[in-house]
Amino acid sequence: MHPRDQTIFALSSGRTPSAIAIVRVSGAEAGAALKKLAGKIPAARMATRAMLRDADGQAIDDAVVLWFPGPASATGEDVAELHVHGGRAVLTSLFAALAGIKNLRAAEPGEFTCRAFENGKLDLTEAEGLDDLIHADTDRQRRQALRQLKGMLGDKARDWRAAIIGASALIEAGIDFSDEGDVPAELIAPALARIKALLGEVKGVLAAQGKAERLRDGLVVAIAGPPNVGKSTLMNQLARREVAIVSPHAGTTRDVIEVQLDLDGYPVTVIDTAGIRETDDPVELEGVRRARARAADADLVLWLADTDSAKIAHQGNTPVWLVRNKIDLGSGDHDGPAKPEFRISAAHGEGLAGLIEALVRFAQDFFGSAEGGLITRERQRRLLADTAAALERSLSAIGQGEELAAEDLRSAATSLGRLLGRVDVEDILDVIFREFCIGK
Repeated sequence: MHPRDQTIFALSSGRTPSAIAIVRVSGAEAGAALKKLAGKIPAARMATRAMLRDADGQAIDDAVVLWFPGPASATGEDVAELHVHGGRAVLTSLFAALAGIKNLRAAEPGEFTCRAFENGKLDLTEAEGLDDLIHADTDRQRRQALRQLKGMLGDKARDWRAAIIGASALIEAGIDFSDEGDVPAELIAPALARIKALLGEVKGVLAAQGKAERLRDGLVVAIAGPPNVGKSTLMNQLARREVAIVSPHAGTTRDVIEVQLDLDGYPVTVIDTAGIRETDDPVELEGVRRARARAADADLVLWLADTDSAKIAHQGNTPVWLVRNKIDLGSGDHDGPAKPEFRISAAHGEGLAGLIEALVRFAQDFFGSAEGGLITRERQRRLLADTAAALERSLSAIGQGEELAAEDLRSAATSLGRLLGRVDVEDILDVIFREFCIGK
């Protein structure tokens, strides 16, 4: 039997041990498996208590079972859910019993979602939204992913594709009736109007500058500066836990340390880098090289200093904020450079509230209205760019011949079909679904 025709099972809830664990079974043998384990198939979508037993009749667990006959299920196939106590021994026995049933096997990562896609329960943009929802760390990421899962981009792409096919039909009808005098002009004029309107919509979406994609990945803030100025202490204060070693000895931090933060719903990765200075130590020298590279790639650099004569290293086009630390030790007043400046005591927390508020405002400006953006992945942006290019070519080709314009419209429709996962996408399915966890 082909693997896609086999019935699959997996743990679909969180890490064990837990109070309750949910095991999902999907495929043609799901009903038979449920009957063997529970002794019966309960009424559809009705939670039913049942004692699960293995092939030898030994009790596995007192469970709650549910039955979802296809196609009205999450995957479009027959689906059974087994809600058992979340102990490791219970799950080990249950998985052994399931594996002993003919044509049942453990699921691969993302295989449940892949089957839902193959059975038309969701398109590829919705599957990507589901993956983003699973991995969302902040509330804003969650809201963006949920909109994608509900078809925000997919519905728009389907409407665009239908409109392109309609315009293409008009142009091809004009070709078919080219010997009927003014008929072609009457058909092509409304087709051109549709194409121009569609091109404007697609370009408007592409003009969002990728901020929705960045919301998915997060803002990167690097803490940089000379050795022993309190970079690791500031990192620990922002993280509210000890993630970096704090030492009075210069050069303690040799590698890049990262921590993920949630600042008012915005995902922020804060990087603690090695102290930037001249050194002969090969290990510290590598740390300095990495520090410079990460700071240059960051979206914002907090340059930490504890003296009035602080010299900020050049960071390319990356915005740099000067943060003067150790104000509790009485460093003198300073007019400060033109760059934004903050005065804090990382050790005692003074001034940190103002710095964090400024970081939140920076994130708000950086992401802008990213949550309303339609594009959340580079794949989506690339295919929409291909669609826009094909629409532009079709407009240019009208004067050269309706056949060329019709071909470009077919190309635009194909790009949107690939976006939705309905045309020629076999080569990318594994790449997308292998990022899912097992059981999803």
